[in-house]
Amino acid sequence: MPFATSLRCRKCGQEYSLQSIKVCDFCLSPVEVNYDYKAMAKVVSRERVADGPFTMWRYRDMLPIQGEEVDIGTGFTPLLKADNLGRELGLDRLYIKNDCLNPTYSFKDRAVSVAVTKARELGFDTIACASTGNLAASVAAHASKAKVDAYVFVPASVEPGKLVGVAIYNPKLVTVDGSYDDVNKLCAEIAQKYHWGFININLRPYYAEGSKTLGFEVAEQLEWQSPDCVVAPAASGLLFTRIWKGLQELSMLKLIGPVNTHMYVTQAAGSSPIVHAFEAGSLHVHPVIPNTMVTSIAIGNPADGYYALMVARQSGGGAQDVTDEKAIEGMQLLAQTEGIFAEAAGGVAIAGLKKLVDAGVIKRDQLTVVFITGAGPRTQEIVANVVRPLKIQPNLESFSEALSISA
Repeated sequence: MPFATSLRCRKCGQEYSLQSIKVCDFCLSPVEVNYDYKAMAKVVSRERVADGPFTMWRYRDMLPIQGEEVDIGTGFTPLLKADNLGRELGLDRLYIKNDCLNPTYSFKDRAVSVAVTKARELGFDTIACASTGNLAASVAAHASKAKVDAYVFVPASVEPGKLVGVAIYNPKLVTVDGSYDDVNKLCAEIAQKYHWGFININLRPYYAEGSKTLGFEVAEQLEWQSPDCVVAPAASGLLFTRIWKGLQELSMLKLIGPVNTHMYVTQAAGSSPIVHAFEAGSLHVHPVIPNTMVTSIAIGNPADGYYALMVARQSGGGAQDVTDEKAIEGMQLLAQTEGIFAEAAGGVAIAGLKKLVDAGVIKRDQLTVVFITGAGPRTQEIVANVVRPLKIQPNLESFSEALSISA
């Protein structure tokens, strides 16, 4: 049975039926899914989870859906003990949550799987989104699986590799001259006119819940415990808050003990309004105009920035930004130590982790999990300068000469 009972305003507490809305009518604050945790606790157990599929849908009882899920095989991605990277950084208990290995190569598949499932329940025959690329690919793929129409809106500056990764699913692909924030504003206006299920607008409360499964999985993969430290990249801040919510829900349901995890949010320096607010000691996020090559997290006006700040502060964590140059170094370090080719957002997380360790904030013996949220091949032009082959003729002498020069 489903345990989701209503939507509740995160500020004033006003409740709504499980419908397609984003904000409260009374105070215009975000709404989120409310559950009957008492009833849920009577059903959910470690054993019940273990009997589920090796996908995110092993946590179905803790998600706000009733009908058949729209599932393309998302979730239960590897949690890898990163010994090589740990030695490089000075950490003995470092783990990488590699969400590059979802079907469309990013964590967005988690959120979209839940949102599209709910969209179908609510009777939508068209889904849509504003995206910097990864979300668009996921929405297009899930629309194909669900047999519904899809419109995906992206900035015209999105990398060609990401456009191919969207267009292969044959949605209506719309490129917009402007930033992601411009695209998002346009989509909010379109959502008022057309009866479409916008994944990150009127379906956002359900979309948000899919990301909780990252917290669920990490705790289960750590033999039902929460890590000491979490490091994750942030765009809107939603993923960061939902990892925390997932851990808190597991504790509430007695599946893990008390959560003492320190949450650290990382952003690219050219688009880091959450970090700026944290460093200023403020809970007010001032919008910025993004100026970074880390396009997947280049959101200047983060919708969940306030809540991300609250999580960082309440957990005893923090916030760290890194330059584009350091993000690229982070991508290379991860690839050359653990064999994971992440997109630039992953480089931000690794470079941010390094700064936190160097500053003595994260200690050697703390169990630390870094979240890698998207794969690198679709944006490989960012690191194209790593291609420096030995150029030879097709004979042994030429190779030997080149080898001696490169030694």
